[in-house]
Amino acid sequence: MSRRVLFVWMLVSALAVVVPKAWAQRPPQTDPPRGVFTQDVVQNWDRSAIPAEIELWAPRTLLAYDTDLTQRYGELYMVCASSSDASTGRCPTEDMLVLLSSQATQVSVRLQEIRSGLTSNLDVSASLFRAFSTADCSLDYWNNQPYGIPSSIAPSCDKKIAAGTGKGLTIRSPSLRSLTAGHWKGTLELRLRRPPSEHLATYIFNFDFTITDYDAISIYLPGFEQGNANVNMDLRYDPRIIGGSIAGSKGVDMCLYDGLGSQSEYLGITVRDTGSRPSVGDDFSLWHRDAAGDDRERISFNVWLNYAGSKRRMRNGVEEQLLGVDKTELRLVKLPKLEQPVYCVPTPITLETPSFTASSKREGVYTGELKVELRVPTVRP
Repeated sequence: MSRRVLFVWMLVSALAVVVPKAWAQRPPQTDPPRGVFTQDVVQNWDRSAIPAEIELWAPRTLLAYDTDLTQRYGELYMVCASSSDASTGRCPTEDMLVLLSSQATQVSVRLQEIRSGLTSNLDVSASLFRAFSTADCSLDYWNNQPYGIPSSIAPSCDKKIAAGTGKGLTIRSPSLRSLTAGHWKGTLELRLRRPPSEHLATYIFNFDFTITDYDAISIYLPGFEQGNANVNMDLRYDPRIIGGSIAGSKGVDMCLYDGLGSQSEYLGITVRDTGSRPSVGDDFSLWHRDAAGDDRERISFNVWLNYAGSKRRMRNGVEEQLLGVDKTELRLVKLPKLEQPVYCVPTPITLETPSFTASSKREGVYTGELKVELRVPTVRP
């Protein structure tokens, strides 16, 4: 073997020994925390860009470490306040005394939308990580997998139990998708213990999430799932009046979803006559199917909007602002584009055709077209 080849083999051998020890660092001696620790988690996002995850504790965030195994710092565990009620987090409340390897604990936390009172459970992924007194087992002091939080049973390394414990806490995007637009609040409480059942610390997380859904802003017509409504004006003939009279009134159910959890400062509603011969005044028009433009071929009608118990006459092409949206009564609906039910603002409209003499109009079929527009302030129209 030449000297050059021998030198190469010696260099590789040296690297194989030196490199692992360079990055394997023993955790510092640390006593476990004691007391109550509160953290406010305030987040804002739109449902078109849901966070991939919200990291509350990075993996292996050190809780405690001591090579004196009588301290039992490698056996620390966490429990919830309740195993059935998700109001502050639902998970086991006692030491399970089994090895929960390769799995995080999904802690279910109930969040409430402040405006509507709607509730939804959020899964928070909680993990423990065990550290040893030596780096002999995994070229690192830390075990290479997470463990569930409600058990003091820790893995062993060459018959040695763990000397320390780390933590990790994350909310992932699949769970965040269950939250609709609005202002959501909730609380998670985790309790740190040392076996057999010594209470060390309490961790409290106050969640405050403001979520928008600009892409889902919509005018919902419950009777017409596709959004476009073909409405019979329900005109009726009354022969009791000389010459006979015709009039009618037709209600159309409508609900407004602002993509903000019905918390807009106001909503702007505009109704436009977009028929073949749009009206130029405040009222709206129906025209004979074969109309040439004679007034005998036009029927005028009004549009009324019912909001918060009061009726407003809508003027053609003029926006009407609805105030007090954050206080008005809401309605729970299932919008075609959304998986979860949401609350919208009820605003039914009435199409009213004033009475006119039958002989004053040309006999036949009359049609028209309206376009209803919704504008949300500070958001794209």
